[in-house]
Amino acid sequence: MDDVDGELYRKHADELTRFATGLVGPNHAADVVSEAFLGCLDSPKWEMVTEKRAYLFRSVYNSAAEFHRSSLRRQLREAQSAQRDSIVPPEVRPEVLAAVALLSLQQRAVIVLTYWNDLDSADIARLLQISDGSVRRHLARGRSKLRKVLNADD
Repeated sequence: MDDVDGELYRKHADELTRFATGLVGPNHAADVVSEAFLGCLDSPKWEMVTEKRAYLFRSVYNSAAEFHRSSLRRQLREAQSAQRDSIVPPEVRPEVLAAVALLSLQQRAVIVLTYWNDLDSADIARLLQISDGSVRRHLARGRSKLRKVLNADD
């Protein structure tokens, strides 16, 4: 990192960290900003960027999105590991399990947390670190797909 980039980082680090805090929370914001900034410096496009501040904000947004994807994958792996050690509720039919397996990962997570863990959308949003609206959208789309798949068997 040269002096110009160091000065740019010092100039925008606080506002980028505030932005990242809103996206990933205070515990991970500085890491997301650092990762985004280093990614910018490594990019062959960096020298050609004219609006570096806007580019940094977009990079922080992208790093936060990747953080959430990684976090969701980790949480699902942990939940699957815990599920292997437990028994699926006896009232769940095998065709329902097969239909749930066809859903997208986020839809599956929301369906499992809603029906198997009996959580409401606000709790799921906090757990998965997504908005309540996203939870409701994934739940509605998941239910719709489940209806289609399960009714197709009739």
